[in-house]
Amino acid sequence: MKVDWLIIGAGFTGAVIAERIATQLDKKVLIVDRRNHIGGNAYDYYNKQGVLVHKYGPHIFHTNSQMVWEYLSQFTEWRPYFHRVLAMVDGIKVPIPINLNSLYKLFPPKYAGRLEDVLINSYGYGTKVPILKLLKSTDGEMQFLANYIYEKVFYNYTLKQWEFRPEDLDESVTGRVPVYISRDDRYFQDRYQGIPKHGYAALFKRMLFHPNIKILLNTDYQEIEDAVSFNKMIFTGPIDEYFNYLYGPLPYRSLRFKSVNLGVEWHQEVGTVNYPNEYDYTRITEQKHLTGQQYSGTTLIIEYPQAYKPGKNDPYYPIPRSENQERYLLYAEEARKLKNTVLFAGRLADYKYYNMDQAVARAIHVFKGIAS
Repeated sequence: MKVDWLIIGAGFTGAVIAERIATQLDKKVLIVDRRNHIGGNAYDYYNKQGVLVHKYGPHIFHTNSQMVWEYLSQFTEWRPYFHRVLAMVDGIKVPIPINLNSLYKLFPPKYAGRLEDVLINSYGYGTKVPILKLLKSTDGEMQFLANYIYEKVFYNYTLKQWEFRPEDLDESVTGRVPVYISRDDRYFQDRYQGIPKHGYAALFKRMLFHPNIKILLNTDYQEIEDAVSFNKMIFTGPIDEYFNYLYGPLPYRSLRFKSVNLGVEWHQEVGTVNYPNEYDYTRITEQKHLTGQQYSGTTLIIEYPQAYKPGKNDPYYPIPRSENQERYLLYAEEARKLKNTVLFAGRLADYKYYNMDQAVARAIHVFKGIAS
């Protein structure tokens, strides 16, 4: 087989670059993926009960980028959806990120009002304050609140998810779920939010339906690399794997997902409920909240964090610590030596956490570099 571009990985990064190269440059592309489906971690499918399930955990699309939103809207209609998350804290389900409404769930009204006043006076209404910043407050009541939130919401959840304490990770981790000085219970506040009306798998099928694009699944690219003639490669897998672990493996965290079908209409009040302090799992997502389907039963996805073991499970999250970044930079230097014959992009190749919109924006940026 002869193609212009060999793209490794059929997730957002690989698929967007493939679509752009095929449609804008009229070049031939072969996409290769180890999994038996396109869509990467955003892949969804209909289970035997007819519920559309996000196989790898909840994927709620949200972005402030009009460019990214309009690009993806070529391939899907959207179901408007604002994700809401509750966390079990001291036996009470409270809104996450912690906000002003959360205070009144956790504390007596008068004390919650005092804490609300101190938060607003200290940081301003509508502000998002990372927990590690809140912990540095010298105000007595702020210190109490910061320690309470840290211990009840962040500490054990972070240990389960990462096997590190919050302060042992890059501040971007806890910064993703700040204390929000607002009455807004939505998990995200982006301008554009929604779920693809017919699912992510359908979105990817439309994106990749082009005569210049061929797809090979259930295949490790190394099995076919010598049998395919190509000019350049896009690699979206783990960068350390590409270089055969030259500087040692980069650490990742993995996940195990358990699907449960129940004969009740609803199991929980919102899309996702977090369990920071109880059980081995971190959260339960009820799919019907996300899809808006009408069905007498319901499907839950339960997430269990676990260590990443190459060849045995999938890498999901790069572990953001300074020593890991230093090792990644060694691999990035090896990538530069290839002088753009192989381009690396995506969460695993860049060793960086991306939301879906960030992965799309990164892919479009890479394509613009190719086109120019």
